[in-house]
Amino acid sequence: MNMLTARAALGLDKLNMILGIPVLAIGWDDAIVLLARLVAERRFTKVSFLNAHNANIAYSDPVFAEALGDFLILPDGVGVDVAAKLLYGAPFPDNLNGTDFIPAFLQASTRPLTVGLLGAKRVNAEAASTRLAALAVQHNFVVIHDGYFSAAEEQGIVDRIAKLRPDVLLVAMGVPRQEMWITRHIDARHCTLPIAVGALLDFLSGTMPRAPLWMRRLRLEWLFRLWVEPGRLWRRYVVGNPLFLFRVIRQKLSRKPEPAGEIW
Repeated sequence: MNMLTARAALGLDKLNMILGIPVLAIGWDDAIVLLARLVAERRFTKVSFLNAHNANIAYSDPVFAEALGDFLILPDGVGVDVAAKLLYGAPFPDNLNGTDFIPAFLQASTRPLTVGLLGAKRVNAEAASTRLAALAVQHNFVVIHDGYFSAAEEQGIVDRIAKLRPDVLLVAMGVPRQEMWITRHIDARHCTLPIAVGALLDFLSGTMPRAPLWMRRLRLEWLFRLWVEPGRLWRRYVVGNPLFLFRVIRQKLSRKPEPAGEIW
């Protein structure tokens, strides 16, 4: 199990179970060190992030929830922080949202890496690749394909990934498609770290605006996104956030949370 890989790499074993999903309680700098070590040691590890939205989907989709059990899951957003505080008495050490954390990880990785990009629209993926190349000049960024491919094209894409064998593969297809695609198609023959990154490529390309810095510092980026895309996101946030909180409270009342580090 890939969570065991993470534990072996840094001796970290503190997991918080959020609605049945094990999330690693780790600080920003330690998480960067962890991913860098996994790459350096070529330890195949699938990586994703848990926020309130993902947790709600996993709660209702047992196939997705089972797939996440084989990922290294990092905490993303204020929702899971509230959940950790309710269930374990303390929030996660840091908010490791992929939009900020993945570029920071790549910038901090001094060893030259090959990074594959898969997903989003082609123009956005290309723009994101250019942006990443400017942020982390030591790495080689390769756009493999956009996220709009047919079943007939799928094997060719998988074969291209295997031929390139990137150190890091950023998969930006949205939840749960990206995690399920990684689960079904990617293993150690293809890359070392496949990372499900959601809208990262759209953000990096500039086509999807980020919230002002003050809103991000106040953990209110979700509110900005709701304001920008109310038609698409109202159900996720207006309905989804209270539903997530209700489910977390029910978890707290129904049973004691699993002690961190004792689920192995």
